[in-house]
Amino acid sequence: MEKLDQNRAPIYEALQKFREMRVVPFDVPGHKHGRGNPELTAFLGEKCVSIDVNSMKPLDNLCHPISVIRDAEMLAAEAFGAAHAFLMVGGTTSSVQCMVLSACKRGDKIILPRNVHRSVINALVICGAVPVYVNPAVDVNLGISLGMQREQVARAIAEHPDAVAVLVNNPTYYGVCSDIRAIVDMAHQAGMLCLADEAHGTHFYFGENMPVSAMSAGADMSSVSMHKSGGSLTQSSLLLTGENINPGYVRQIINLTQTTSASYLLMSSLDISRRNLVQRGKAVFEKVVEMAEYAREEINAIGGYYAFGKELINGDSIYDFDPTKLSVHTRDIGLAGIEVYDILRDDYDIQIEFGDIGNILAYLSMGDRSQELERLVSALAEIRRRYQKDPSGLLSQEYIDPEVVASPQEAFYAKKKSVPIAESAGCVCSEFVMCYPPGIPILAPGERITQEILDYIQYAKIKGCSMTGPEDPDIQNINVLA
Repeated sequence: MEKLDQNRAPIYEALQKFREMRVVPFDVPGHKHGRGNPELTAFLGEKCVSIDVNSMKPLDNLCHPISVIRDAEMLAAEAFGAAHAFLMVGGTTSSVQCMVLSACKRGDKIILPRNVHRSVINALVICGAVPVYVNPAVDVNLGISLGMQREQVARAIAEHPDAVAVLVNNPTYYGVCSDIRAIVDMAHQAGMLCLADEAHGTHFYFGENMPVSAMSAGADMSSVSMHKSGGSLTQSSLLLTGENINPGYVRQIINLTQTTSASYLLMSSLDISRRNLVQRGKAVFEKVVEMAEYAREEINAIGGYYAFGKELINGDSIYDFDPTKLSVHTRDIGLAGIEVYDILRDDYDIQIEFGDIGNILAYLSMGDRSQELERLVSALAEIRRRYQKDPSGLLSQEYIDPEVVASPQEAFYAKKKSVPIAESAGCVCSEFVMCYPPGIPILAPGERITQEILDYIQYAKIKGCSMTGPEDPDIQNINVLA
């Protein structure tokens, strides 16, 4: 097949041409190139609102692309080494959900790690598939979930030969990678699909000496969060598929839930960002890795913190590590990660990605500069000097093995009652409870509530984690099966 011209950006080019035509708009959106909403135009800029347009013949239609959007998707597929690529405008949440909905229907089993993003379990609520959890190994010292162990995946496949798919995180939020090549092979030998959540792995496709990408490993589908490390606008994402997936069916699944009024701001940002990654990604991510390695050394030299990296690799549950991830264990200075997160933001005007019970994550990518990294390192040194205390009594466990009583869909739609959360031990949960970020559920619909889980939730609330999920916004009550 003839190679495509990766220097092109078809959606961007079509929008540029459209802007020059000075078309009179008797269509939506109602702001009419910004004229009808001067405050919005002043805030976002005329250039931006003038291309916030609706689907029309010259600009194609995301629901059924036949021209510039189709061309942009073909370029993306080639750039990422996929058979097909779909532009997604509902975030990687919509990409993950369409991936699961394409592979599973009601009653199907899907093998997955429990430390998945809530979007995966949301998809099970929608389609009625049943999760078979491969409980991830845990690093007790760091208090983080690791990858899927090969032996556990093999056991799950042997015990559930009727499962239709295996889903793997590539990487986890903290940068931990499973042996995705081996997992793909095991899935395929058992006649199952392999799906990858690559929300945090866009750079694997373009950087050198990175962990293997899902498409290179032979996965059937992958959700790639271009807006995270790929440089596109928030809420823009890609869904990639391999040779054995019917693209027409995937498009039908996408069209079940995705908007019919796709944002051209988001789509053009995907188009431009893909071109940028092809042209400059290798050099950009080489610099990002250099900055992350430097920061790890400097933070570890402070004492008390542990910025972990490739030294954790053990060939199985930590098969590889994403060198761009600046994950830092804070528990040894007597502070929960979320406490360090809050101090950095409130006292130092430094916004990091997230803090949990024992760790923080500073997300490094193409827009970062070494001077800002120096600010972060010096702030962490000062926080240790000012706030360090005895770490005894701090909770460390990040992962609690769930007891699944009912499928997520059954539990979510079942008859339920609201009870005080403190009195819910022994009940079966019918909603989600999680800290966001990272958005990995502590409780999901269909799981039994235990005192250990309640202690964790209470501890996370006291430390300042942003708890989300339940119907009760104050999280004093929780919905359980009646």
